[in-house]
Amino acid sequence: MKGSISRRHFLKGSGALGALFALDWILPVYARGSWINAVAPTTQLSGDVIDLTIAETPFHVGERVTTAITINGTVPGPLLRLREGQDITLNVTNRLPETSSIHWHGILLPPGMDGVPGVSFPGIEPGTTFRYRFTVKQYGTYWFHSHSGGQEQAGAYGSIIIDPAEPDPVRYDREYVIMLSDWSFSSVGSMIGKLKKQPGYFNFQKRTLSDFIRDGMRKGWLATLDNYLMWAQMRMDPTDLADITSHAYTYLMNGLAPAENWTGLFRPGERIRLRFIQVGVMTFQDVRIPGLKMTVVQADGQNVQPVEVDEFRMGPAETYDVTVEPKEDRAYTIFAETLDRSGFARGTLAPRPGMSAEIPPQRRHPVRSMADMGMQHMNGMDHSDHNPGNATTGEPETRMQHDMHGDRAGEGIQDRHDMHGRLEILGSKPVKHGPDDHGTGNQSVPDFTQSRLDDPGIGLGGDGRRVLVYTDLKSLRPYPDQREPERELEIHLTGHMERFMWSFDGKKYSDAREPIRFRYGERLRWTFVNDTMMEHTMHLHGMWMHLENGAGEYLPRKHTVLVKPAERVSVAITADAPGPWAFHCHLLLHMETGMFRVIEVSNAIPEMGS
Repeated sequence: MKGSISRRHFLKGSGALGALFALDWILPVYARGSWINAVAPTTQLSGDVIDLTIAETPFHVGERVTTAITINGTVPGPLLRLREGQDITLNVTNRLPETSSIHWHGILLPPGMDGVPGVSFPGIEPGTTFRYRFTVKQYGTYWFHSHSGGQEQAGAYGSIIIDPAEPDPVRYDREYVIMLSDWSFSSVGSMIGKLKKQPGYFNFQKRTLSDFIRDGMRKGWLATLDNYLMWAQMRMDPTDLADITSHAYTYLMNGLAPAENWTGLFRPGERIRLRFIQVGVMTFQDVRIPGLKMTVVQADGQNVQPVEVDEFRMGPAETYDVTVEPKEDRAYTIFAETLDRSGFARGTLAPRPGMSAEIPPQRRHPVRSMADMGMQHMNGMDHSDHNPGNATTGEPETRMQHDMHGDRAGEGIQDRHDMHGRLEILGSKPVKHGPDDHGTGNQSVPDFTQSRLDDPGIGLGGDGRRVLVYTDLKSLRPYPDQREPERELEIHLTGHMERFMWSFDGKKYSDAREPIRFRYGERLRWTFVNDTMMEHTMHLHGMWMHLENGAGEYLPRKHTVLVKPAERVSVAITADAPGPWAFHCHLLLHMETGMFRVIEVSNAIPEMGS
């Protein structure tokens, strides 16, 4: 049956509607009518012992049949339903002809159980079984995936729901997991090879002569020419928003291409919990459900104070739980548009099988500005299209007000109050970049960086929609460790797009084998400074990062943090997990080409600044 390898998440539901849905899968294909392109309900596994098998399996993507790397024969893999406080054993068998692994993303566990080959785990050799054992210490929405080569992009991922030990503060009548992923018929290795030869290989949205004429008429010919020459001098392209675009990717929702229309059923008036997981290895997506408000109730598995939005951006490896309450007896489109606007994933919420709603038109792709890049070129006269409404309005706006006094690398990292007594976000003042250009491993450095946690990101905002920003996130309860950080570290996200090299502080992983050292038990502040023109999602294994977003005692806990170009983001960390841990950009091609380090937590006292 078409699409039979993929699975639908249908976790809650009862009565006649649920029975109808179940009956639909008992009937033969010819009797299913409009459900002929749908797929069977997802396997949900629970209990104290769970068996998983990694193998190659035929897989349908739209009309094409290919081979995926599956977990228990499906893409996505099975849903693991666990409970807080549970002692779990997961037996993972590798049926591939190569070494494999499973990493339990965002789960707190011993380092030997984390599943990153070469850090504290040997990998799972072909034909062998590895036994993961740990106590579940948390609640919420998480996921798991292979941490070996390109296996994650090839389908080796699945979802995890951990039910809380205490009553769940989120009320809902029905829930669905929605995994957003990017599928390619090309391998990760071939993609990297193409990008090393031609950095914009997958970008088909480059600026044209008509764009130059339009910009010249709107902003002036000298300013426009100066802007174009600046980008040429930096050997960068302001339209290069994504390394891999829809030219190579099909964007899937729960394993289904847009035309296959994953569907979740509901009764009008029900409150539905949607657990969004961004599995895309190289894709940022903007999620909305036209006609429905979404209330964000959880971020990266942790409860947050509810905030109502129309849209939110998800970077690779982030998760958001939202609730929606459709009142009308009609279908609603779940629309996940890529940041570069080249493609989308799509699904449907509907009261009956076979229904669909209108797919929103795709917005015009954004264009980066010098202000996005933290550049003071043209003395603030660069009005390229960063502004939130640039995808539709094209109105000029310069995002950064340059502070010429921020000439110290550490300036801007302390809390301050403005003249009205409002708490400013760490790093919200522009900070001048230091003299270190990070060597040949880095293409350029911004003149200034600053926090943009209240900025929805390029191509969002300005159209009347309420967009989630990081400053909206507040923990539901005060976090337990309220100590002030006793030590501060700064790490620069660096890269060379012309050579497609990605690194930290100008050094790729193979050139920086010495681990970053945390002292066991210390409270530290770590500031991520993005010196590149790309968004990155930074993932720390084994420990929480408290996002310093001005929420005081209610800083949100995250395992993955999105950092915009020319942005500095500070997180507070309690180093409570001894051992070696991975830290990396969760864009797979960036990690594979060097944006990876090992964190060592021990009783040894780190040298200052290390």
